[in-house]
Amino acid sequence: MDTSAVDSEPTAEPHGPPHRHIRSFALRRGHVTNAQRRAFEVLFPQLAVPYAAQPLQAREVFGRVSPLVLEIGFGMGETTAAIAAMRPDLDFLGIEVFVAGIGALAKRMADAELDNIRIVHHDAVEVVRDMIVPDSLAGVHVYFPDPWPKARHQKRRLIAQPFIGHLAGRLAPGAYLHCATDWQGYAEQMLEVLAGEPQLRNLHAGYAPEPRNPLCVRPTTKFHARGARLGHGVWDLVFVRR
Repeated sequence: MDTSAVDSEPTAEPHGPPHRHIRSFALRRGHVTNAQRRAFEVLFPQLAVPYAAQPLQAREVFGRVSPLVLEIGFGMGETTAAIAAMRPDLDFLGIEVFVAGIGALAKRMADAELDNIRIVHHDAVEVVRDMIVPDSLAGVHVYFPDPWPKARHQKRRLIAQPFIGHLAGRLAPGAYLHCATDWQGYAEQMLEVLAGEPQLRNLHAGYAPEPRNPLCVRPTTKFHARGARLGHGVWDLVFVRR
């Protein structure tokens, strides 16, 4: 496929009711390659889980009964596809609002012949609230969410209350929440918020010493490997449901 030509990311909202909370994302104009758009239009419908204000029936969606891991904001899907390939025993539900990322992950899945990922094109706060039942998740991944670095925008950050309380309640006892960011200020806020959530327990004294925790593995993407070579920090946090 030709991946050189690009056009603009649609600015239409993902389907669903009007949001009643501060959104952690902004649907800006962005680039979508021809390959990503074709994958979004042709491949994504086979992987899509439509948003609905009713509990997700994972067995019907995946055609089997397996532990379910939720990933919020999977970007271009490089990490998601890598983890799903390493863990065929797990099912992964990815949430993303951007067409380029959904198309990129759908294409990665087709290329690698992966069948243990499904995708919701919607706001993660509403998906967690309306579709994920309490005590049902084996894990949650939130890797490099938008840091909203300007002080006036930090109210948009995803890792904050009351969302984290809702998300923690969707984890099964002993299940994990793995967050990562390359913004130190956001890492500090994440640690404070997660440590203050009574449903969660930190597996470490502070930040996780490395991403390859026994409970979950976060492969390093090309983008973040380049950042590491340039001396940019990455902070991981791994908490478990009490």
